[in-house]
Amino acid sequence: MSTRVQHALEQLKATGVRITPQRHAILAYLMESMNHPTADEIYRALEPKFPSMSVATVYNNLKMFMEAGMVHELTYGDNSSRFDANVSDHFHVICEKCGKIEDFIYPSLKDVEHTAEQSTGFKVKDLRMELYGICSSCKEQ
Repeated sequence: MSTRVQHALEQLKATGVRITPQRHAILAYLMESMNHPTADEIYRALEPKFPSMSVATVYNNLKMFMEAGMVHELTYGDNSSRFDANVSDHFHVICEKCGKIEDFIYPSLKDVEHTAEQSTGFKVKDLRMELYGICSSCKEQ
């Protein structure tokens, strides 16, 4: 088990959350795969090991992880939500053909937030930037 997963489990325990084998598996899958899976993909990946686990169990745990600030939900149009266990500041590039999402790091956009606040009077609380294109696998086809 990675130290990142271990640290996340310790954080949950500290808030009084019981660590079930399913909860552990869902969190570990999210943190180790980093491929922005849907709840259904998580369920299908873990179902062989946990045949009695339901899709509802996956959703309920994802909701709890989001409330704990450990997972972000990514929604793009009508597609199923995807889940990201990387809660550090980063952005996404999305393939328009296959839907693959990859993380990328870019310097802070604080100047954009500040300009938006100055010109609108809003207090900016969050920023989400997405770039769209064709991934290398789809380009080759």
